[in-house]
Amino acid sequence: MRLPLPMALDHVNVYALDEGDGWTLVDTGFDTPASRDAWGALLAGPLGGGPIRRVIGTHHHPDHIGLAGWFMARDEAELLISRTAWLMARMLVLDRQDVPAPETLTFWRRAGMPEDLLARRAGQKPFNFADVVHPLPLGFTRLAEGQDIGFGGRRWRIAMGHGHAPCHATFWSLDDDLVIGGDQLLPSISPNLGVYATEPQADPVGEWLDSCTQMAGLARPGHLVLPGHKLPFTGLPTRLEQLIDNHHTALERLAAALRDGPRTAVGCFDILFRRRIGESEFNLALVEAMAHMNHLRHRGLARVAGYRNGAVLWGA
Repeated sequence: MRLPLPMALDHVNVYALDEGDGWTLVDTGFDTPASRDAWGALLAGPLGGGPIRRVIGTHHHPDHIGLAGWFMARDEAELLISRTAWLMARMLVLDRQDVPAPETLTFWRRAGMPEDLLARRAGQKPFNFADVVHPLPLGFTRLAEGQDIGFGGRRWRIAMGHGHAPCHATFWSLDDDLVIGGDQLLPSISPNLGVYATEPQADPVGEWLDSCTQMAGLARPGHLVLPGHKLPFTGLPTRLEQLIDNHHTALERLAAALRDGPRTAVGCFDILFRRRIGESEFNLALVEAMAHMNHLRHRGLARVAGYRNGAVLWGA
């Protein structure tokens, strides 16, 4: 099922698996009036009014976990999710901010956000998880790496991915060729790999590349991957190679650009994305640019070469 999102990536895929006496859902979409209306039609129509027995969250991002708490309250559904994802989601739902935190402003400045944009963002309400995520009640069932689990008439083995989100669960059927990939396994786009003020020295690019390499050992050409966005696809081994190569190529472009002279992370947008970045996507581009700079630093290919108006200048 495809639910609407109010952003450039305008949909999220969610899945319902028949349990005979009800349904297991994988991911839920945002908690918005549009999502609730869509669910009302789906529950009354294709799902035949059956109760939601379980909700599985692939990871903590709001387009995937937004209505989990609603189904828990509505149907007393069990929530299955990794411990890290549950802690992240619950913490972020409780962390309401009217303006960006001082640490966030410092992080944006060090990344090279232009002063006029920084001044405007400083007085604006930032995105809050609570705006689109239903409160999560206490209690969940933990999903872990290598665990076997049964739902939808199949046995599944869990493989955890990292980088896009910590402890992102993917599910590999032991009975047929289905793989539930969430945002870890996407067909025609690469998931956002971001560094934030909460952990400014993190290396999600390295974690994600390691996860792709790990999953390449599980992937078969005949796997039918059910992704969190875009269309289901086959050819997973080739797709994983493409995802890995895409980031290696971007890192090589960045390293070459730094050899020509120091740049801020924001000053690398043209090298990393090779297209114009507008204000609506600026923050996602900023956190991804910082992630790639951090990875180069961890590999010894970039260093802090100085500062300009509070922004870090990265050099080779």
